[in-house]
Amino acid sequence: MNRPVSTTNINFNNSGSNMQQSTFKIMLLGDSGVGKTCLLVRFKDDTFLCGSFIATVGIDFRNKTIVINNKQVKLQIYDTAGQERFRSVAHSYYRDANALLLLYDVASIISFNHVRDWLSEIREYAQSDVIIILIANKVDKANERVVTREMGEKLAKEYEVSYIETSAKTGLNVEFCFKAVSQALLEQVDATTTTTTANGQTASKTLNNLVQLNDRTSNRSSCCSFS
Repeated sequence: MNRPVSTTNINFNNSGSNMQQSTFKIMLLGDSGVGKTCLLVRFKDDTFLCGSFIATVGIDFRNKTIVINNKQVKLQIYDTAGQERFRSVAHSYYRDANALLLLYDVASIISFNHVRDWLSEIREYAQSDVIIILIANKVDKANERVVTREMGEKLAKEYEVSYIETSAKTGLNVEFCFKAVSQALLEQVDATTTTTTANGQTASKTLNNLVQLNDRTSNRSSCCSFS
């Protein structure tokens, strides 16, 4: 069963022109302390949460509206608690999610080893066409890094999910990550309108292509264009 996607037409500046708006639900998953809240705050407010670590309790929720290829996209982003005692709460949100961003801390081998457990839960509770991206966070901790890029890419390939490295502290790839997921979701919606069923493979392929393009261009200090 596919999740409904909300689509509305919005009028701007009294010009008479309408911009279609789509609403998507995105969940941030991963162990406690991997930087889910920091990633969300960096994307939402372009700010880094520094200082004492405060664990999310249950589920936190924030909205942000962006424009992708002249289409307005409202993202409903759920920041989940990573502690075991809150897992059952998060499970109830999986099925309505359009995309799942699974984070681990590159300086924590334990959080990386738990990725398989998270992916097993995703397979059990989420929709089959949900977009999944594995995020290696805190890559600014180069001197403390224990999980290599090769390890992350190998695991992502094994589970056929996209892989990207981010830093909520520096902002590396944070905005790109959410925008790439949004573009993939929009293409999923377009595929649905022509095939009557959601095309998860099309969306995942789009996301993989965007991530690969971003990787190739990052050394030239450029990125994919989301106009």
